[in-house]
This record gives sequence, C-alpha cells and structure tokens, in this order.
Amino acid sequence: MSTKSPNSPTCLVLYSGGLDSIIACKILQEQGIHVIALCFITPFFGYKLKSRKNTSKKKVLADHGIQFEEIDISDAYLKMVKNPKHGYGKYMNPCIDCKILMVQNAIKRLGELNASFVATGDILGQRPMSQRRDALRIIERDSGADGLLLRPLSALHLPATDIENKGLVDRSRLLGLSGRGRKDQIVLAGRYGIKEYPAPAGGCVLADPILSQRLKRMFDLWPELDVNDCVLAQIGRHFFLPGGSWLVIGRDEKENAKIISLIRKGDIKLDLARVPGPTGLWRKVNTGAYTDIAASILCRYTKVKKHPEEVKLSSHGTEKIKIIRTLPASDDTINRYRM
Repeated sequence: MSTKSPNSPTCLVLYSGGLDSIIACKILQEQGIHVIALCFITPFFGYKLKSRKNTSKKKVLADHGIQFEEIDISDAYLKMVKNPKHGYGKYMNPCIDCKILMVQNAIKRLGELNASFVATGDILGQRPMSQRRDALRIIERDSGADGLLLRPLSALHLPATDIENKGLVDRSRLLGLSGRGRKDQIVLAGRYGIKEYPAPAGGCVLADPILSQRLKRMFDLWPELDVNDCVLAQIGRHFFLPGGSWLVIGRDEKENAKIISLIRKGDIKLDLARVPGPTGLWRKVNTGAYTDIAASILCRYTKVKKHPEEVKLSSHGTEKIKIIRTLPASDDTINRYRM
C-alpha cells in the first residue's frame, strides 16, 4: 500500500470492483491524492466480501497500492429497497436511491478517515437510470454531498466542483468520458496496468430478471424479510408451500454448505438419512401438516428418483429429529409449488 504524503489530500472512492471505479482511483492517485476505496456490503452486492481477507476485488486494489475499507449497510439498504423514494429501474433495482445511500455513508466517514471529498466512477449517460445528468444532480443533492462529490471520469462534461475550485484536484487532468462505450476505459486500463476487471454487466442481483421477480414476490408475502432471508433467496431451488412456508433445496455441495450456514432458530433442516444428496432448509413453518410434501420435494433432487427414500428433519437449536419415508415429488407437485 502506498504511503500518504503529509500534504496530500485524501479521497474516498465508491468502489464496486468494476473497471470504472478502479480507473477513478488511479486518476486521483496519479495526482498525488491518497485514495481509500470504500466497498459497500449489502445482501444484494458485495456480500461475498464480508469477513473474507482475500478476494479478487481486494487483490486488484492491493496490486495498485490503494487502501481498502468495507462498510456494511445491509440493514439500511434493506429498509430503502422496500420503498425507494426514486423508484426502481427495469427490475427491482433502486439505482438512484442506492447511490444516494452509499454517498451519504461515505460523507459520514470523511472525518473518521481524515478525507476531504468523495469520488465515484460514474460516467455521464452510461447507465439509463442513475447516470443521467439530472440523476447525478439528484444524487449529489439528496445525499448531502454538495461541494464534496467528484466524478473524475466525466468531470469535463459537468460543472466544476468546489473540490476543483479549491485546488484539491487539477481539473485539467480529469476526463470527459460519456456514453455506454467501453473503448476508452479499455485503453486506460492498459495505461494503468489494470489487467483484472469484470465484464460491465454489474453485480447487483436486484437487476437480475429472475432473482428480482422472486424477491418482489417474497417482499409482498413477507414485508418483514431480513438480511438473512435475502441472502438465502439467492441460492438453491425455491418452493412456497401451503400454509405460507418457504423451502430451499441446495443444488450442489457448495450451496448445501451455504444453506447450512444460514440456518437459524425456527428453521427445519432436511437431509437424506442414508445417502448423500441435497440439503433443504424449511423456513416460516407454522404447521407440520406439509412435512410429507417438503420431504418429497427434497427426494426429487436425489440421483435415484423412483424409489422411496428416508428424509431426516431436524429442528435448529433443538435435538428434535423426525424420519420420513417418502417417494420423490411428482412433476405436478414441483410445478405447483416451485418459485
């Protein structure tokens, strides 16, 4: 990590792990500015970084001498996403309110990190919802970042900020990128020696057509949905059973392990009693009347689908175990309950 000069300003850059935010860091770093990359954690993006020391996102920054800080805003984000002031994009993505929330949190950290301003990798016109000229202004205004927010990649298309007017940043060395093309960014990546960066699809699951549809239905069914629920919603096969309960079946060993890590009090864990197979997590169970259905759905995803299997149901936090012998669920049952 590069050392900070006593006289150089410090900037907090909203860091998504994408190429644009990496370039924003490098442009400022090139001017002698000490850069701290802020990576925000929510249930819908960045969550895999939580408690992990070594990831590709962190490695890229370390390779370029950029300091890295995580900020978990999961609870505040979940509250916002249920009713965003500025609405959703094409799916369930609240892009404008998302950026407002992140900039607000960055502004709050300025004093703690001895920083002077905040920057983002926004490019004018690149994203249809959050990177229009009017949207950029709304984000600055509603986040309370007037005079403190810089967009280094499109600065020459935007009015000069207090940051530039005060001489903290040399405006002539900022860029004037706009539009959805990536050609200029690829050239800049070569110039700065940036070799690892993701495709420009974005990493927010709220912009995924399938996951956003599932989450919308879940928010309608269970307005009290919490962070653990939202993480669970992104893995496995999902079934909504009679009585308002929710069954999740792992698709492979990795998902089985993730499901187990998310089990909490009140959940019922399902496993095959005698052979390896999928793990199930049954949540929001108010009655045991549908135990046979849950067990049969789990059996449907075993390698042998024509014979009865024994399914073990265990209540989390207790020693209660129940064994059920059942046949795999029919196509009709799967299609009726699968989300």
